[in-house]
Amino acid sequence: MSYFHEEQKVKEYIAMCEGYDGEELINILRENLIEGARVLELGMGPGKDLDILQRYYRVTGSDYSEIFLNTYKETNPHADLLLVDAIEMNVANKFQGIFSNKVLQHLTREELRESIEKQSKVLIEPGIVLHSFWYGDKKEEIEGLKFVYYNEATLREVFSREFEIIEMNRYCEIEDEDSIYVVAKKRACV
Repeated sequence: MSYFHEEQKVKEYIAMCEGYDGEELINILRENLIEGARVLELGMGPGKDLDILQRYYRVTGSDYSEIFLNTYKETNPHADLLLVDAIEMNVANKFQGIFSNKVLQHLTREELRESIEKQSKVLIEPGIVLHSFWYGDKKEEIEGLKFVYYNEATLREVFSREFEIIEMNRYCEIEDEDSIYVVAKKRACV
């Protein structure tokens, strides 16, 4: 995804995101994961959700774009940040929760399956994830950035091997029910 490796594209994205944050989703995470838990945010982008998550959790922010990480670090020099590929999940630490807001939709369905499998390996109990996506059943590319839309059936298929789905609902980000989130708990090892 070279899109977020270009400084001008990152600036455009930050401007586009003005006025949006994941506070509604974070409140849902709070219903499912105890305060003070160690949480990894995948794809923190400009860091708006990271700022909110830090009110409740011990959070590590991550992104695949060094530009996002460096931009956030300029105003938050003590932030715990990692350069992470969401497919490879190249993290050494373990977490009780993983959160992403419209990040994993940039992966192909096969890449998402791989990411979910690897996410389960970096989670410790209670092992909760909350991820959001655009709702639908299509794929598109806009200015070199791919978007994969998900519905209930495709998300069940992707998550069911590694996770037990606790909650899955549609919600409005721009238009009525244009988005979907899933909260899932890591399956216990047998």
